[in-house]
Amino acid sequence: MQINSNEMKQVAAAELPRVDMYSGIHKALRALMADTLLAVGRMDVDDALERAQVVQRVQELLAFCANHLKHENEFVHTAIEARATGASEVIAHEHREHLHHIERLSKAATCVLTCSVLERPAAVTRLYGELALFIADNFQHMHVEETAHNAVLWARYTDAELMEIHERLVASIPPAEMMLTARWLIPFLNPAERAGVLSGIRQNAPAPAFQAILDTVRPHLTEYEWAKLSRALGLPAVPGLVA
Repeated sequence: MQINSNEMKQVAAAELPRVDMYSGIHKALRALMADTLLAVGRMDVDDALERAQVVQRVQELLAFCANHLKHENEFVHTAIEARATGASEVIAHEHREHLHHIERLSKAATCVLTCSVLERPAAVTRLYGELALFIADNFQHMHVEETAHNAVLWARYTDAELMEIHERLVASIPPAEMMLTARWLIPFLNPAERAGVLSGIRQNAPAPAFQAILDTVRPHLTEYEWAKLSRALGLPAVPGLVA
């Protein structure tokens, strides 16, 4: 099924913002992808500790991406297909291609640790290039989801229905993955989005879990950003800062 261009025009003309299951997590993915690529590019290939740390970061990114594909397939694509048969077919095919690319990248990352000293510079260059292409492909892929897929969802689901789907998706995520998501999601949202997400977490999570997320996020915010967030959430103010 082709995406209906009239639906996309109607979405673009809508005055009120709709529930968007893609925007937040895609900000997290873009941030994590970019940060990991920069780490590979600046890595000292002759430093064993740095090599191990950067390769671990690459593998964590790849696992995060694979889990993200699983969540989208299970919850978002299922919702799309339930009311617009065939509308997720193109992106689902790209998801399968991404899984193959993830497997190749994982092997390329492992090679950086296992290859000989003479082979190491070339192995790192290959990893950097392949990772850059993977990220470039994902950036385009995410744009299609944020436009075409949202057009399908918004034309066929109410915001209440979309929020229920999103809540079920979030509830399916294990705690360790959720903490990693929070680390890359919350710091890279705008202030209003950041406060909104954390307000929702505070309402629905135990106090220790909420505090753990705050502790995870704070090192990745500037003091100015933290002051804004503290005011929005009613947290103790940061002395000497006026936002």
